Amino acid sequence: MRVICPDHPLIAHKLTYLRDVRTDSPTFRRLAEELMTLLAYEATRDVRVEPFDIETPVAPTTGIKLSNPKPLVVPILRAGLGMLEGMVRLLPSAEVGFLGMARDEETLMPTTYANRLPDDLSGRQVYVLDPMLATGGSMADAIRFLLDRGADDITAVTLLAAPEGIENLRTVLDDVAPSITLVTGAVDERLNDVGYIVPGLGDAGDRLYGVAH
Repeated sequence: MRVICPDHPLIAHKLTYLRDVRTDSPTFRRLAEELMTLLAYEATRDVRVEPFDIETPVAPTTGIKLSNPKPLVVPILRAGLGMLEGMVRLLPSAEVGFLGMARDEETLMPTTYANRLPDDLSGRQVYVLDPMLATGGSMADAIRFLLDRGADDITAVTLLAAPEGIENLRTVLDDVAPSITLVTGAVDERLNDVGYIVPGLGDAGDRLYGVAH
């Protein structure tokens, strides 16, 4: 598995304000979208393209366009939705699917409760979005789910990652033949005893959308 952690001052700047406990939900959502667009630029460096003949106002030339089948963007519900707009802003012609995964707060194990994806993903490049790579369990299950449907090139994009989550992904996906890439805004220090990233930014879903009472 390839890990990319871009070194860019704008990424660090936006992460600083995402981490700040004083940042309210509307501002958090905006920053998450903006940060996602910066990360999407790195994540799509190897997006598949093909030649495309056009006429400029001056002369004919050959450019490129995205190849078919189009890339598939898959946010993991619910928190991954906060990254979706930032991704499709850069990649508007991509198709979008959804995968619902939740983590048991006691066992820290993920469960899949919903999916809106094609049955056959053969030959598809897939971008999986989830703000936090903590234990890595949800992301590993999502990637396995996509591989089982035929995806052959998967890039996971997260705002933050813990070393334990990265190592867990490496371990459980070590036998996976297709290319797996992780693009993350930062790799933090560690997980605490309840599975949160330290220093992290708290619960991304709650900070994006608030807590319903």
